Amino acid sequence: MRTKLFFMLAFAFLVLAACNKSSNSGKCNFTPTNAVAPANEIAALGALLDASYTQHSSGIFYKILTPGVGVTAGVCSDVTVKYIGSLINGTAFDSSYQRSPNGATFTLGQLILGWQIGIPIIKKGGSIILYIPPSLGYGAAGGGAAIPPNSNLVFQIELVEVQ
Repeated sequence: MRTKLFFMLAFAFLVLAACNKSSNSGKCNFTPTNAVAPANEIAALGALLDASYTQHSSGIFYKILTPGVGVTAGVCSDVTVKYIGSLINGTAFDSSYQRSPNGATFTLGQLILGWQIGIPIIKKGGSIILYIPPSLGYGAAGGGAAIPPNSNLVFQIELVEVQ
């Protein structure tokens, strides 16, 4: 009797899971951002950088280390990345290398605006350094104890996979 109940519950779970997956496939609730940092944030960040960095129209600054090949990420893409995040003074606040040596996977549209803008600049296999002004990062709220409010952020990112 228990075996029969187990199989009935397992079957019901599989049917519901399959229905849920098929109803969501091909849909994305994220839209590309057209956010632009305030001029004072862009000017303050730009003053800290040399001419080897390119200013994006959004206000992030970047340097492509390796452009990559093939697929470019969009906001609905799942991206696997290896990265180090730090404050402008060099204090590291996050590193996927410590937690996930093979990379961490995220849906791009769920990440901070600076990543949504910066990661599509490179392609799969590429790497980039992003300097992100506060309004395209964690803004006035900050990011917990490690990221103070209104912090400029620096990320060195390797784009391992785009799905």
